Amino acid sequence: MEKHKGDDFSGYVEVRGARTHNLKNVDLLVPRDALVVFTGVSGSGKSSLAFGTLYAEAQRRYLESVSPYARRLFNQMSVPEVDQIHGLPPAVALQQGRGAANTRSTVGSVTTISNLLRMLYSRAGNYPDGLGIIYAEGFSSNTPEGACPECHGLGKVYSVTEDSMVPDASLSIRERAIAAWPTAWGGQNQRDILTSMGYDVDVPWKDLPQQTRDWILFTEEQPEVPVYPGLSLKETQKAILQKRQPDYMGTFTSARRHVMHTFANSQSAQMKKRAAQYMLSVRCPLCEGKKLRAASLLVKVAGLDIAEISSLPLARLLEIANVLAYQSDPSRDPIQDGKCVVTFRIANELIARLQVIQDLGLGYLALDRSTPTLSPGELQRLRLATQVQSHLFGVVYVLDEPSAGLHPADTRALMNALQKLRVAGNTVFVVEHEIDVIAQADWIVDVGPAAGESGGEILYSGPADGLKNVPTSLTAKYLYQKSPLAQGQRKPKGWLKLAVVQTNNLKDVEASFPIGVFTAVSGVSGSGKSSLVSRALVQLMREYLGSPAEVEHDDATEEVLHSAEELPVEGKIISGQELITRLVVVDQKPIGRTPRSNLATYTGLFDYVRSLFAKTSLAKSRKYDAGRFSFNVAKGRCPHCKGEGQVMVELLFLPSVYSPCPACGGSRYNAETLQVRYRDKDISEILKMSVDEAWAFFEGEDVIRDSLQVIREVGLGYLRLGQSATELSGGEAQRIKLATELQGKQRGSTLYVLDEPTTGLHPSDVERLLLQLNRLVDAGHTVVVVEHDMDVLAQCDWIIDMGPGAGNEGGTIVAQGKPEDILKASGSKTAPYLKSRMASGN
Repeated sequence: MEKHKGDDFSGYVEVRGARTHNLKNVDLLVPRDALVVFTGVSGSGKSSLAFGTLYAEAQRRYLESVSPYARRLFNQMSVPEVDQIHGLPPAVALQQGRGAANTRSTVGSVTTISNLLRMLYSRAGNYPDGLGIIYAEGFSSNTPEGACPECHGLGKVYSVTEDSMVPDASLSIRERAIAAWPTAWGGQNQRDILTSMGYDVDVPWKDLPQQTRDWILFTEEQPEVPVYPGLSLKETQKAILQKRQPDYMGTFTSARRHVMHTFANSQSAQMKKRAAQYMLSVRCPLCEGKKLRAASLLVKVAGLDIAEISSLPLARLLEIANVLAYQSDPSRDPIQDGKCVVTFRIANELIARLQVIQDLGLGYLALDRSTPTLSPGELQRLRLATQVQSHLFGVVYVLDEPSAGLHPADTRALMNALQKLRVAGNTVFVVEHEIDVIAQADWIVDVGPAAGESGGEILYSGPADGLKNVPTSLTAKYLYQKSPLAQGQRKPKGWLKLAVVQTNNLKDVEASFPIGVFTAVSGVSGSGKSSLVSRALVQLMREYLGSPAEVEHDDATEEVLHSAEELPVEGKIISGQELITRLVVVDQKPIGRTPRSNLATYTGLFDYVRSLFAKTSLAKSRKYDAGRFSFNVAKGRCPHCKGEGQVMVELLFLPSVYSPCPACGGSRYNAETLQVRYRDKDISEILKMSVDEAWAFFEGEDVIRDSLQVIREVGLGYLRLGQSATELSGGEAQRIKLATELQGKQRGSTLYVLDEPTTGLHPSDVERLLLQLNRLVDAGHTVVVVEHDMDVLAQCDWIIDMGPGAGNEGGTIVAQGKPEDILKASGSKTAPYLKSRMASGN
């Protein structure tokens, strides 16, 4: 590990004997005060080195210096497996991650700009006559002082209606006309109570008097009556007159009371979700959706209340801040009141923060945009903007694919921000696949040569230009070669035409998607690509096909709160829809939200594996069926950890930690189940195999091998069969979904929609992904991807380029055609980057 001659770095970080995950006892020397890029194929070990080793050790050292009590407040990473690390400064991690589930978390709160704005309105706003000073917290919808008393700061109120709770009025109460009531005993109980109260539950709902219907659905009264299950109305009335002993006393609960109480208080996500489907959200009539008390909305800055100014694109807010700073500049008027002084200071602080966000290509966002609606890349860049403004010195910043979701035009701004951190005296470690980012690094650490067990080695560590001399590096191959344009593009079988599409920043867009070919929709971040494809195209096709929208939220509360976050889709399909018989959306949502969901269970592969174990002679003699080999079934799993494989250990002064189950050693199964072996392996050992290892192990088992082969072909051969769904990245989850789809028989003429499928992929993995997508097209299907990767754009049949800018400056189609046509499009921001990446761009 020699230092390179002629370098001017201030020092080095030295790593010896790193063994985290698949790292093979590696030694490493990287400079401080430099931009260091860690690269390599997916699963090669680069994140294990940057995050699992370097960042984890920096965090561990910091936590060792604080009190045991304070340590409990931190979410600690595991201690890295490494012999020694020298010269490591304190570290800050900016990892990819979805926004907080809380819709009250916004762009303004993440960047803390909303705090500045509230101070500006409190101290320097224009108050109407007679209104006293309102303190800063009075301009926050998250405080009792500021929140609208009607909607409690949500901007929406939630209610139920007769139509929402009784979808089919031709049914009787006995026939479950009131769908909002429980389906099992709870609903039967309410029907029996109504019978005791003299209501005829066999009359069609629509024939009941309106007053009766309103009381049953909406009353807050809860009368208690005797219940005689199974008796008719006449028999019940007779029993009551005779004062017969009832089975029990029942308490009536109206349908609305049941729905609202269940939604607010149930601990069951499933019950919350069921209650949510009967609820409607409408704009709060008191604050008109602005979330604040009336008094707070009377205070204006630049003629706008704080809700109005928070809904503007940040680029527009920057313009307003510049005007405020100019108008209150003390150099223009030395005799100024306190209000001007406050305005000048806050406006300049706003300018400084907003300019960095604008430079990072996020000027199209608004302060009131909730973080759950942001992409991981947008959220990471917002956090990066905050760090650029923090003026820290001597820190290591560790970033996880900051270019994810970025158009090359926005990547340039990202690099400027990273260089600002470096120039300020910090070290920047970046895990990255994007060629443009790698090319601008001061130092490259290339990990490989392949993924999983075939990776974990340092192929190269040194200045960028030295990588070209490393023959084993796949990164070098793509860094120094151009991408060819697709040859002999396929001809469309027809066109799927959308008209007058409006949603988010799309205004009356007309778009034509060619059928039977591979289409990429490109454009700068925020230009409207996802709005056109993942929202408009998908929703309009779902409506045509009659397939419901997919709901994958665990938290029904947030699901309802999210429902009004984005503008509804307006528009129509005017032709071509009859050529599509099926829609498949392959997104990056998790394949499961608990450790019990894994690669093997999601793909269905585990069913075949368990049946093999059930066919062994020992299993047959013990009468073990396939269910015995599931860690989710009581008869086969470890009784101590209930199939989790780990147990939580409570530590008095430290955070709780998880350790392997002492009863099963982490295998998840009980001892009797593990005695059954297939080809000398027990079921837990199978789950520990990588996809590549399992493919070799199951030789002769064609169904299993075919399934594993498809997973390998999408570049996931390094994953373990039992790898928890919670450990998978969004890109890995998306490719598992694609592999699952490829395993089945693709029916009819299918439209496949993928949003940024290359996120998190090394160029060599992108090549493999393209092979699979082209397989689908060659089989007669249609593939539409939202994409920034120039290599993908070069290889597709058709490009729709959105823009020209982001937010209000985007939302239109600026160019469309074959890749060679886009190269000549003068109004396209994609064209110059596509041309520079092409082997024969002309």
